[in-house]
Amino acid sequence: MKYINQVDIKGKTVLCRFDFNVSLDEDLHIADDRRIKTALPTINYALDEDARVIVMAHLGRPEGKVIDSLSLRPVAKRLSRLLGKEVVLTKDCIGDDVKTLIQDMKPGCVLMLENLRFHIEETENNDEFARELAGYADVYVDDAFGNAHRTHASNVGITKFAKECCAGLLMKKELNYFSATLKNPLRPFVAIIGGSKVSDKLEALANLIRRVDKMIIGGGMAFTFLKAMGHEVGTSLIEDNLINMARRGIKIAKERGVKLYLPVDCVIAEEADSKAVTKIVPVQEIDPDWMGLDIGPASIALFREVLGDAKTIIWNGPMGVFEIDAFSMGTFSMVHTVAQSHALTIVGGGDTDVAVHRAGQSDYITYISTGGGASLELLEGKKLPAVKALDECKKRMS
Repeated sequence: MKYINQVDIKGKTVLCRFDFNVSLDEDLHIADDRRIKTALPTINYALDEDARVIVMAHLGRPEGKVIDSLSLRPVAKRLSRLLGKEVVLTKDCIGDDVKTLIQDMKPGCVLMLENLRFHIEETENNDEFARELAGYADVYVDDAFGNAHRTHASNVGITKFAKECCAGLLMKKELNYFSATLKNPLRPFVAIIGGSKVSDKLEALANLIRRVDKMIIGGGMAFTFLKAMGHEVGTSLIEDNLINMARRGIKIAKERGVKLYLPVDCVIAEEADSKAVTKIVPVQEIDPDWMGLDIGPASIALFREVLGDAKTIIWNGPMGVFEIDAFSMGTFSMVHTVAQSHALTIVGGGDTDVAVHRAGQSDYITYISTGGGASLELLEGKKLPAVKALDECKKRMS
């Protein structure tokens, strides 16, 4: 596929899809504008080419209904401030009023379409909806990596009707980091996989175990592996239907010479509550009525040692319920260890991204992905629907 810097957009109208699904506080103020800031290189590139820039995005899950609290007004206001120029927000994303505003645009202007998901046709990948969006511009630019694993009208269906398609600079950065790392990593290559469920990361585990030299498994998913090894895990989160799969993964790692590391101790409590009494125990001594909610100090020391000689580290998923202080030490210790390593480090969005920023270590990570779900599918070895659509668009145009 082509990228925006490989396409002639001089003086043209460009329609850019971004991931502006930002978090808002109770007063509808933007709590975190990182996703908006990541769009600036693509928007500024287009403005430097005297293009007319139409921005489209979604916010939340209105499911086809107009919900005022999910309007893109706060996003348009913040983008205006970041660009230093007015960003006009339309009342809708389709219709004659939108077409009139687009026709009146001057070079260097920025127009933002209202929340795409106010129309159910967006998530249904409706052809007529996609066709109307595509008709707004000379060039369609997809820079919404965080939405690239979805098959929606604004990122997949639209490519069938757009005059010309390309990807933005953020999409280029995301794909290049993951592609280069997975295909030709500096070694030792270590994957850290956490989070609550094995089922959420099963395909990523299967793909990575063929590529890495070492793998660390933490978080709630570790207890399914520990039970597969015969340990009593109390009331910890486990997936009984995946215990045999966990045993198979342990066997495959051994056969391929991949060093697999699991927690050796953990922080346990009777419930995941900030007021709960906690204990630190070896994984062999988890009380039957207690649950593991974080890795313990011995595991932290072990994982730090494992990462000591790493040249490439990919991390997806926290080590515990880090949102609660009593169970956050493992995740935050891992953040500092990864940040202080001398490796190329990639963090795969989602909760891990939140943990890194909360620990104040984002400046010391090589790359933090903007898309948790999309980055996970890349770790699974899949081709993202939006990327596939851009590839097919290029084939049709050539």
